[in-house]
Amino acid sequence: MSMPATDPQLREGYETGRRMLRRHDPTYYFATRRLPAELRPPTHALYGFVRTADQIVDGPNRPPTPAARRAALDAWEAELHAGVASGAPVVRALADAAARHELPLCELQTYMRSMRIDCAPVRIATWEELVAYMDGSAGSVGRIMAPLLGVPTRHHADLGRLGLAFQLANFVRDVREDRRLDRIYLPAEDRERFDVSEDALADPVAGPEVRALIAHEIARARGLFAAAPPAIAAAPASVRPGIRFAIGLYRRMLDRIEASGFDVLGRRPGVRVWHVPGAAREALR
Repeated sequence: MSMPATDPQLREGYETGRRMLRRHDPTYYFATRRLPAELRPPTHALYGFVRTADQIVDGPNRPPTPAARRAALDAWEAELHAGVASGAPVVRALADAAARHELPLCELQTYMRSMRIDCAPVRIATWEELVAYMDGSAGSVGRIMAPLLGVPTRHHADLGRLGLAFQLANFVRDVREDRRLDRIYLPAEDRERFDVSEDALADPVAGPEVRALIAHEIARARGLFAAAPPAIAAAPASVRPGIRFAIGLYRRMLDRIEASGFDVLGRRPGVRVWHVPGAAREALR
């Protein structure tokens, strides 16, 4: 993708998004490196926007109260509506990418609604409520990425559901960290089923009840990943390796959690550098 040499703010916006992605989400960054070169800058711009919203909610310099965080999200969303006239380079880059690639940025309204939920303590009651939350955050990003990746319209919703698989895997991995932020995304109905109290999610090592709960949620995530092949097959051949690579890395993360006996409290079973070659080989098959 060529960027106008006369607009340094555009270049700054795209590069800022790339740096943010590399720093905050190396798993996703590795996957985007497998995309065609012209698709990487718009992907970086989209990530820069959503990551900035996430930083407003979770970052070390976040506003001190839920109301102040919601007001900051409102201001950030207002910059998106201003588009290329905005003073934020990341927003300028995203507006530029949307114009070039016909991206449905209206989906970001749904994304911002989920971010507003995170401004205060979070308790998810049911699986349906969790799906609605994830559909608003990761699902909306997947549906924006779908036309960029050349996925046919009939499979845009499928790519959104793949976003749910990624996010559920992250929620499983991050149970300990989310609990420290006074957030519990795993549904209360599931925790009741496996007799898992809120306090149990703060233990230094997962007990048998927590491990059973995590096994249940991993099975759900694997089911979501298993539904992805039709959408991937319908995508252009040039982007399939990147999508498969991302799925491969996340599946390895789930494998590591299973290998630990489903103990997500005693260790952080994330993706490691040595998982990358294997995921790359699978993606190229």
